Parts: sequence; C-alpha cells; structure tokens
Amino acid sequence: MRTGHATRAAAALALAACAALALAGCGSADPGPAAQAPAHDFEPVRQQPGSELTVWVDATRVPVVEAYQKAHPGTKLKIVTYSGDANGANDLQTKVRLFDRSGRGWPDVAFSTTTADTAWAASGPKPYAAPVDQEDIVDRRVLDGFAEGALDPCTVGDGVYCVRNDLAQNVLWYNKKLLDRFGYEVPTTWEEYRALGERVAEEHPGYLVGTAGDPWTPEIYLWAAQCPASTLTGPKKVTVDLESPKCTRAVSLLDRLIKAGSVAKGSVFDTGFVKKSASKVLMTPGPSWYGPVLFRDTFKAAEGEIAAAPPLKYEADESATTGNVGGGVWFVSAHSANLKAAGDLVTWVTTSDEAQAEAVTYPAYKKAAEGWLARQKETGWFAGDVAPALTRAAEQVWPGWGATQYSQESIYTTTVVPALNQGSTIASTVGSWQTAIVDKATSLGYRVN
Repeated sequence: MRTGHATRAAAALALAACAALALAGCGSADPGPAAQAPAHDFEPVRQQPGSELTVWVDATRVPVVEAYQKAHPGTKLKIVTYSGDANGANDLQTKVRLFDRSGRGWPDVAFSTTTADTAWAASGPKPYAAPVDQEDIVDRRVLDGFAEGALDPCTVGDGVYCVRNDLAQNVLWYNKKLLDRFGYEVPTTWEEYRALGERVAEEHPGYLVGTAGDPWTPEIYLWAAQCPASTLTGPKKVTVDLESPKCTRAVSLLDRLIKAGSVAKGSVFDTGFVKKSASKVLMTPGPSWYGPVLFRDTFKAAEGEIAAAPPLKYEADESATTGNVGGGVWFVSAHSANLKAAGDLVTWVTTSDEAQAEAVTYPAYKKAAEGWLARQKETGWFAGDVAPALTRAAEQVWPGWGATQYSQESIYTTTVVPALNQGSTIASTVGSWQTAIVDKATSLGYRVN
C-alpha cells in the first residue's frame, strides 16, 4: 500500500482538479434519463463461486483494492483504473450502456466518486447495480453499522443499491490561532456567524469567513439551511423551490458577507486564492476533508492552528442540520456471477480498519470512523480533537437534499458564479438559477413540483 503522504497527495490533487473544473466540481456528471424506477425483485445470474472479479476504481482507490487482494489471496481480481466519474465524468454509465448492448463486460464491482450515480445504476429493466441488502450480498448487520443517513443516497425504492465509502459532512473549520489573537468566540449559530463576518470585515479587512465561488457552495450553505433546491418526493419526482424562506435565509447571509468582503467570490482551490488568501481564512464552513486536504495539504497551515466546531444552527430551528460535499460509493453489479466475493470485497474496503488506515476522508462506517478519528488525534496536527465536531455532524446531514441525476454544482457554477464575478448578488440570480435546475431535471425525466 502506498505511503500516507502519497495517498494524501493523490487525494489533494484529485480534489484540486475537481475544483478547477468550472463545470463540474466534485459532484456528478449529468447522465441520461433512467428508463424507469428500479425493480424490487432481484434475480441473480447463475453464480460461479471462485470466478474472477473485475473491479473498476479510480487511481486513489487502487491501493485499498490491492490491500484486499493481499489479505485475500484466494480471490482472483482484475483491477481496472478509470476516472471514478470524478470532475464531471460520465464514464461508468457510458461503458455500462455499451455492456448492456453487448451482453457482457460489466465490472463486478465499481467505485464512483459521486452518490448521484446511484440514480441511474439502480434504474432500468435490468439495473446495473445489485441491491446489496438482498441475497446476503452485504450482511444487514454491516449495513446497520453505517452512520445515520449515510446510506440514504444509496437507497432507491425498497433497495440499497450501493455502499458508502466515506462521508463529507460539513462542520465549521476555524484557525484557532487567529481567532484567539483577534479575541473572537467561535459562533454556534448562523446569525452569530453573519455578525462575526461583518465584524471581521470592519476590524480585519482581508480576512475571510468563507467563500462563495466553489461549485459546492450550495451544498454547504443552502443544504444546511434545509433549502428545497432538489427534494425528492417520489421516483423521478422532485421539488425545486429556491424562493422558499429556507433558501432565502442562506442566500441573504451570503450576499451580506460578500458585500462586506469577508466571504470571497473565488474558490478555495484557485491558485490565486491559495497564494494570497490561504493564510487569511479565519474560518469557513466546509466538509470533513477540508481539514486534511485543504488546510493541511493545500494551504500548508501550521501544526496546532486548525480546529473544527459542530455545524451551525439557525436560531429559528430546534437543532442544527448540515450538508455534505462528496463521499464515494461502491456498486456490486447485478450481472456478477460471484456476488459473495463481490460483497465481501465491498464490505472489507468500507468497514475494515486496515482498509481505512491511510484514508484522508472520513469513513462512512461508524466503527472505522472511530479509528480514523483516533489517528487524526494521534498526528497532533490539529488544534485539539476534531472527533466531537465531525462525529456530531455525521448524524446531522439533512435528508431533504436529494441525490439526483443532475449536478447542483454544475448548475451553480454556470448560472450563479459568472453573475457573482460580474458584481451581481446571488439573490438576483435566483430566478435563472431555479429555471436552470427545473430545465435540467425535466430534461432527465423528472416531474418537478
């Protein structure tokens, strides 16, 4: 298995490239419309125990599959490296369509960087993905060990069609050294965050509490506000309402802080931002991978500076909810002739401590996450233990933000970001933004409420 440094570097490069692609972000491509709702009665093909497994993974995941092979020498594997559908790619579905026509070639196991792939993989007369909660492909007790809500993007109809690799729950990252120097308290509500952002802009111009030019900005701010930008209400049915008060409260917050100057219009991975502004990020809401990937490996923050606080809440809400930026999934093919081995592989790579030993992302499996968090503490790099904030956030991801076939990140990047760069407010784009989401959803066969 590669060294921890090399693994972190690969993840950082992948995520940086993700941010650099204006049309994609770390979200999904826009695959073609699914034929129909998933079939609930799964009939496996004739099984051939001991047959070779073809496994499709991105470069970052190759070492963990190789580790599985080393730990299970009796299992025959053919490892194929592909994009993992990162950076807006649509390679898995494209290839599966070809295999559907030829009647052969499907990978027994496939990893995807985006949960949105489940929408098509679980659909059609013969879905590519097998329901892993049937035929003992993955033990029910194992599935029950994932963080609450972690398998929601994998659940279509009555079946669980993928297994979550990692979570990307949002927390509030902050520079403790700077916060202490300026004499500020860590906010606990979005209202306190807004007030602090305005105070920072006045008292320490140039310092930042967030960014709005990242493709995943909606997944940080609007998702946490419980904005119904894409709420699934049934098979191929979605509610899109950016004019909801839950949406406008997040839009208003961002516009105020952009105007004040403490929320930047750029992306955290922009070369210019890293060079000029990385050292001036006082705090920012963001996913669990921001700690190791953004602050440590990209911003090169000093040891003992960066800490994490739990998700913020709105004063009108009873409790905090948060969003999610990423998190890969593993599929077992419905066409596999060796479902037992395929399920065993997927179980091992997502739940074992050995598989997660050098991961830079937060494991979706609760027990594996405990070990991951313990290792973060052992490094001594963070300013305190990040486990309480990340563990709490893992259970607070709002379930109303649907895993659709279309990319919210792509739509935001093409609709809102250009307007921001031309001096417009986010509020002024809401009409065109709403239309863009509705048009994309409709083109992919969704009924929009």
